[in-house]
Amino acid sequence: MQRIAVIYSSKYGAAKKYATWISEALGADLFDKKKTDPARIKSYGLVVYGGGIYAGGISGIKFILGHKPKNLVVFTVGLWNPETTDYTSMLKKNFDPAVLDEIKVFHLRGGIDYKRLGIADRAMLAVIKKFVMDRKAPGELTEEDRVFLKTYGGNVDYTDRSAIKPIIDYIRAK
Repeated sequence: MQRIAVIYSSKYGAAKKYATWISEALGADLFDKKKTDPARIKSYGLVVYGGGIYAGGISGIKFILGHKPKNLVVFTVGLWNPETTDYTSMLKKNFDPAVLDEIKVFHLRGGIDYKRLGIADRAMLAVIKKFVMDRKAPGELTEEDRVFLKTYGGNVDYTDRSAIKPIIDYIRAK
């Protein structure tokens, strides 16, 4: 099996948790993006990169794409349910079409703890709640809107170790 690096960017811990589980399952080297030497990236046959979704962007994705790993698998971590969420616009925002043809992207569910949020994140979410969510009629709310409102101000953790199985299966089949 080729050498595998699992690199993550995790602001609040969910991406790190998934990266750790993936690394353990694959016997791969684990790196925090902040401490990753870009020169080492090319020494791996496969890089698995995970980052949280913030305002439609994947944390740290420009860093990893800028260092062109030989083979790349990406996982995103967000609050929404991957089984019911359409990630098309988010993928278009973060990847050129040619890049999407060359990589595999998986979506995992994270969580949120409002007490741990930074001031900027709390402020952004407060604005979204007040000026977007509170102005929608109940019939206009999407599933993502309902999750946002249900979890707003609280603490919820949707991380699940079994959610990495499709990633592990995909990599082992390569």
